[in-house]
Amino acid sequence: MRLQLGAAVFLALGAASAQAAGSGGGMSMPSASAPAYDPTADYAKGVEAFKAGDYKTADKAFRRVVTAVPKDVAALLFAGMTKTALGEFKAAARTLERAAKIDPQSIPVRREFAIALKKLGDARADAELAELKARAGSCAESCPQAEDLKTAISAVEAATAATPVAALPPATMLAGQGAGDAAYRGAVALINEGRYAAAIAQLRDAADAFGPHPDVLTYIGFAWRKLGEFDRAETYYRQALAIAPDHLGATEYYGELKAERGDIAGARAMLAKLEAQCRFGCIEAEDLRRWIDARAG
Repeated sequence: MRLQLGAAVFLALGAASAQAAGSGGGMSMPSASAPAYDPTADYAKGVEAFKAGDYKTADKAFRRVVTAVPKDVAALLFAGMTKTALGEFKAAARTLERAAKIDPQSIPVRREFAIALKKLGDARADAELAELKARAGSCAESCPQAEDLKTAISAVEAATAATPVAALPPATMLAGQGAGDAAYRGAVALINEGRYAAAIAQLRDAADAFGPHPDVLTYIGFAWRKLGEFDRAETYYRQALAIAPDHLGATEYYGELKAERGDIAGARAMLAKLEAQCRFGCIEAEDLRRWIDARAG
């Protein structure tokens, strides 16, 4: 099974990788060898079923995704919204709480979590609503999230009866492959400019469109690493490698992260893995070797 984004992304990505802060390219194709399970296929199936109102099919698809990639916020959000649409509010709350712990700043996650809690009559819904209102007050209608916060507050306040409710997934989740390609391509350009925080925002849009794709996860990790957020970076590298264990870019970047942290032995283990994959040599192994040599001396 072949992981794939739009073809335009990979044409852009090959050139971009070679420029990305000494990162070493090699990401012009999705994965060096295809994984046994492609969560993006189930993610796409789930999205289409959700849009069609076939929540049982969507539920099955998203459950498979979050089993394979348990920390993917977009998949957890969709899985939670699907449970809410089915009237399974306890399961929705559990799933959305997991998402909120991973990304507490996500307005859609906090909104849907609050709605599920309110449907259950759980007092924590009031705390979630208060948090959204506090953020809206701090925003004072001047920040980019002002309208999203206003919509979220209205949706939570309207959620009273223990009946299914129409979810409000972010537009990026329903935008399709073309929009995902555009967000991904834009993120690559931002990375080349050293604008890592802005790149992460674009990559999240790509992740909303495609689900947990290893190339997207790898670049999110790369951007967090460049911002000095090593723990976050490692989380994304590990997710990418869990999906595609032979992914050259994720292996190289994870090795570079280990070298930056002073874990030379760990970096050399990643290098050995690359050398086993690249029998005739590859730029990922060459670049990681340079990182190790520069920090081991």
